[in-house]
Amino acid sequence: PVHAALEDPVSTFSIDVDTASYSFVRRSLKEGYLPQADTVRVEEMINYFPYDWKGPEAASTPFNSTVSVMPTPWNEHTKLMHVAIKGFDVKPTEQPKANLVFLIDVSGSMNEQDKLPLLQSAFRLLVSKLKPDDTVSIVTYAGDAGTVLMPTKVAEKDKILSAIDHLQPGGSTAGEAGIREAYKLAQQSFVKDGVNRVMLATDGDFNVGQTDDDDLKRLIEQERKTGVFLSVFGFGRGNLNDQMMQTIAQNGNGTAAYIDTLAEAEKVLVEDASSTLFTIAKDVKIQVEFNPDKVSE
Repeated sequence: PVHAALEDPVSTFSIDVDTASYSFVRRSLKEGYLPQADTVRVEEMINYFPYDWKGPEAASTPFNSTVSVMPTPWNEHTKLMHVAIKGFDVKPTEQPKANLVFLIDVSGSMNEQDKLPLLQSAFRLLVSKLKPDDTVSIVTYAGDAGTVLMPTKVAEKDKILSAIDHLQPGGSTAGEAGIREAYKLAQQSFVKDGVNRVMLATDGDFNVGQTDDDDLKRLIEQERKTGVFLSVFGFGRGNLNDQMMQTIAQNGNGTAAYIDTLAEAEKVLVEDASSTLFTIAKDVKIQVEFNPDKVSE
């Protein structure tokens, strides 16, 4: 929409830090078909790439902005303005303790090579990135939910990796029960001033318990009040419920990513671990005020 700067000089934008759309669209095109229109989200495709923007030097200033104005290639009478926001990058030596609950979908629909086996390899990579004093728990869900690994320090890495390796698919998908169990476990090991996060890995095919997006949204909104954040990782293609992933990630103070290869898993969980795991701000929106003396609309 077009706004007259004299009448409405302030524009407000929410900040979307997800990247799921890019990797999903990339896979679709590689396999020779067009993705569904609602899975193509331009903001996530832009977010996917690293940019050489100057970030803040201290955590006390969580964001730094870079603004540039350029001629519009298709209209010589207008200009394009680009506003870039760079968040504070938490250095590995300054990262707080992490309390992570892996919430893993082991339902029958995950029994494909690009689902549970890839998921297991991905989470092995993540464990290798964690510090010895970090804590990992594992909750699985299929026909019902269960705790596979109670809170365990990463110093006992072999125990964690063994639990991951022994996961087997089968059954329907009781996602709601798994979410409740994972948040409960995260509360039990809650780290004050640390990272407390449920990491949900699924193809999104919830079919037992609360399966409606609105019901799941209310559940996640209720659980996020506990201070436990949420990350959602999508796997597979056939029955990937992209809308469900977006709903619970956005309402759980979390992010969503789509993992289709081991290289993508390494990017999301190792190379981009700082932004995947560590939160510097919640519910962020930016406002841009245009000077009517300089900008007409």
